[in-house]
Amino acid sequence: MVRNFLLSLAGAALVAGCATGPKALNDGELAVPADYKSWPKFLSAVQRPDAKQVREIYMNPTAAAGSASTGFGNGTVFVMENYAAKANPDGSLATGADGKLVKAELLRVFVMGKNAGWGQGVAESLRNGNWVYASYLANGQKGPDDLSTCRACHLPLAAKDFVHRYDEHFAQKK
Repeated sequence: MVRNFLLSLAGAALVAGCATGPKALNDGELAVPADYKSWPKFLSAVQRPDAKQVREIYMNPTAAAGSASTGFGNGTVFVMENYAAKANPDGSLATGADGKLVKAELLRVFVMGKNAGWGQGVAESLRNGNWVYASYLANGQKGPDDLSTCRACHLPLAAKDFVHRYDEHFAQKK
C-alpha cells in the first residue's frame, strides 16, 4: 500500500512538472548543450573580417524544423562558436585557398534559446520575444559578456524572429 502511494505521488509530481513546462530561464542561465556539435549547422564558416572572426553556428533539431514563414519554435537552441581569424605576420588576416578566413583559436561560445516565458525579466525595451542568451569562454567558464549587447544586436530583427541571417539560412534550406 505504501509502495502504491509513493508511486502515485511520484506520478502526480511528474504530471504536475509536465504541466508547468520547462523552467523559465533568464540570460546567462542556458547551458551549452553537450551534444551540439552533432546538430545540423545553421551556417558554417561565417566570415567576420570586421571582428577578425570566423563563426560556426549550430542549431538543434527543433530549430532545424523551423521555416521562413513560421520562424523558430519553442525549444529552439542555437550555439555559436566564435574563432579568432588567423593573422599573417604583417597583421593582415590569413585566407585559405578558398579565399575564406582561416580559423585560429576558439574565443567564445554563445548560446541562444527560445521557450515560452523565457527572458521575461529583461526590460521591455530590450526584450527579444522569448529568447535568452548565454556566453561562455573557450574553457567552458561563464563569459563576462554583457548579454544586453546580444539583445541590442538582435532587437532590430523582430520580423525575422530575432535571428541574424534568417533569410540566408532559409534560402540555403530550399
